Amino acid sequence: MSADYSRRMTRHLADLAAPDVARLIGAESIIILPLGAIEQHGPHLPLSTDFVIADRAACAVAKQFGDDLDLWVLPTIPFTKSNEHAHIGATVWIGPDTFLATLDAVGRSVAQMGAKRLVLLNGHGGNSTLANVACRELRLNHGLLTFLVHPFVPPAYSSAPVSESDEHGMGIHGGHDETSVILHLAPDLVHMDRATSNVPNWLLENEHVRFGGTAQFGWLADDFGPDGHIGDPTQATAEAGKIMFDDAIALLGAQLAEISGFDFPSQ
Repeated sequence: MSADYSRRMTRHLADLAAPDVARLIGAESIIILPLGAIEQHGPHLPLSTDFVIADRAACAVAKQFGDDLDLWVLPTIPFTKSNEHAHIGATVWIGPDTFLATLDAVGRSVAQMGAKRLVLLNGHGGNSTLANVACRELRLNHGLLTFLVHPFVPPAYSSAPVSESDEHGMGIHGGHDETSVILHLAPDLVHMDRATSNVPNWLLENEHVRFGGTAQFGWLADDFGPDGHIGDPTQATAEAGKIMFDDAIALLGAQLAEISGFDFPSQ
């Protein structure tokens, strides 16, 4: 690779010309597909919250680790499986079949480029289950090594509280942590004067049927009130958000380093 090209390279796959894709993308390359969402996040956060987190995390990890790990970032997908927020409105979503079909089409294209590893970097908790299904389908259909990572583990799937606030692990959507991260990444889009607490403390009475419990349950955003968020963003700060974001990038870097050497034993 020429020195001039190295200086210009952004690690964004879409910025490459076609001959450069053939020259630079190979079996050792890791292709990152960020998954965002355009959905309501209560009265205080932008619709683009999950998109911003996924997009900025992918860019940051590629900038920090891209040269060492041969990382390439695809454009962030904005429209995903967000229909748990459809009842409140201000959400643009696609159905599960369309979501899976889109990921399959992207995976097919990545495989045709000669890449072997595809990482779904998911910024929206509602995508997690289907994205995990997609990993196996992509493995089966296109022979890719597929992985699912999150900048932040969705609280609904975690067995431990994710912050030191009084959310008791219930801040799953537009709460303390998510609001803090957006205050760090895009403070001009946050309306802290509208932030209110909406923690479903009644779930604490349950041992199993609760966020992070052993029995998962179907829910819609308006099951927890009309405002659309679930958690307490009132004490969120940009300083806390920066710490969380920096920690997330470090974790993603460690995950991707292991992904770069992962393969199944030859049969």
